[in-house]
Amino acid sequence: VRTLIKMEFEKAFEKYDFILTPTAPSAAFKIGEKSDDPLEMYMSDICTVPVNIAGVPALSIPCGFKGGLPVGMQLIGKFFDEATLLRAAYSFEQASGVHMQRAELAGGGQNEL
Repeated sequence: VRTLIKMEFEKAFEKYDFILTPTAPSAAFKIGEKSDDPLEMYMSDICTVPVNIAGVPALSIPCGFKGGLPVGMQLIGKFFDEATLLRAAYSFEQASGVHMQRAELAGGGQNEL
């Protein structure tokens, strides 16, 4: 299965420099909100599983907020091309400014830089 997933990524990278996906299928959830549902906790990682199986470089970048909680996007790069991936992520951060915003703290305040 790992070989098939790697081959699919290689095929995609013949046409594209990067693949952009959500980091998780939903926005972050509040602390303890899903602790009684292990399946839902597992499913929150589902977007990163193929990347980890294939061993391609990827990173998560904050891209906004929903309900005061952070939302991330996953940028996936070509095998052995981490430098290009890091430059692309840095460019997005500088252009968007989202990395300078902070989520609301559990006590209701906002985390300031």
